[in-house]
Amino acid sequence: MNPFETNSNETNLQMRLLLAFLLILSTSLSFAGNIVLEGNYQGKNLYVRNPFAGSGVGFCTYEVTVNGSVTTDEWNSSAFEVDLTLHNLDLGDHIVVVIKHKDDCAPKVLNPEVLNPKSTFETQSIAISNECILKWSTTNEAGVLAYVVEQYRWNKWVYVGEVEGAGRTGAVNNYSFKITPHSGENKFRVKQIDYTAVPRYSPTATYMSSKPVVDFNPKKVEANIEFTAETMFEVFDIHGNIVKKGYSSKIDATNLKKGLYYLNFDNATSEFMKKK
Repeated sequence: MNPFETNSNETNLQMRLLLAFLLILSTSLSFAGNIVLEGNYQGKNLYVRNPFAGSGVGFCTYEVTVNGSVTTDEWNSSAFEVDLTLHNLDLGDHIVVVIKHKDDCAPKVLNPEVLNPKSTFETQSIAISNECILKWSTTNEAGVLAYVVEQYRWNKWVYVGEVEGAGRTGAVNNYSFKITPHSGENKFRVKQIDYTAVPRYSPTATYMSSKPVVDFNPKKVEANIEFTAETMFEVFDIHGNIVKKGYSSKIDATNLKKGLYYLNFDNATSEFMKKK
């Protein structure tokens, strides 16, 4: 027996085994891509454009899961629908869809926005208690979105805080927020803004405060403006830029430049001069 022939056969066998291993590794790596979509069920299905694999053999997607369960949707086509109605979901339920695809191609979800939380709340009641607590109750929340609390003052609606929404459709959701009223009649409301960027508002709640009207001095200032009580305030320069804002009984004006300024405070608007 030729010893060189034996070594050659062994070398060939090792090469074949190495090539087989590399083929298996390459095949496993080609199934490495995931598209993950997370949101809330809004009663609509997903539509996916599904190209051929980069190799030209078969389509790109090889598996789709909804909340961890493999779907029965037909993926072996140029486009397919992920039918979410088959997964016993209620409106507003949290959902995670994973589209697994070969690494040399990429499917495209045509309508991913259908999983984004949408503002659908309906206000059952909204009022302000004697303890200055804004309370409101809602139904039909299709997704978890923050409620933005706004107060009407200075001829505009002003942001005053946020409360996280519960996002439950089949129940009455109750919320509360501690308000800081100004003197006289107060108006408050809440709103949500979803992916459409169109706000959805509650009705307005009113509250009559017994706080005394706030005033300030001096009208020509060198150092500090003093209010007669703590108040929310905004200071604008002559170009309409906010240069100071807050909630206090005084304003440090030492770093303001000389000139005219406009002042919003309590439920009033005024102006003052910075002397130097």
